Amino acid sequence: RRRKRRAGRLRAVAGPGRAARREAAAAAPAERLPRTVSPAAQRAHLTMMNADMDAVEAENQVELEEKTRLINQVLELQHTLEDLSARVDAVKEENLKLKSENQVLGQYIENLMSASSVFQTTDTKSKRK
Repeated sequence: RRRKRRAGRLRAVAGPGRAARREAAAAAPAERLPRTVSPAAQRAHLTMMNADMDAVEAENQVELEEKTRLINQVLELQHTLEDLSARVDAVKEENLKLKSENQVLGQYIENLMSASSVFQTTDTKSKRK
């Protein structure tokens, strides 16, 4: 009896026994191959892993190409926006210049009209009397 108790205590301190290790090995991931695997099975497993890695790499390549395309599109749109902004500024300046010129010309025309007798207002009531 003492030996069994002592052995149980040692097992608890030392860790899991054989049965627990077997259960853990049985619950191991599916990717882990058994120790005794034929070379053909190993090659098949490696081929599948390589195919998976190639698929992931191809997917990453597609994502990288898409990101590159989007970055180029954004840069092109930024340049277009800068060009349009510069054009708007130029048109605003031209508009202000033309408004100023129109005011000067309007004032000049008013001065000419007031100096000319042709454009003087005639009082028709005073002539009739």
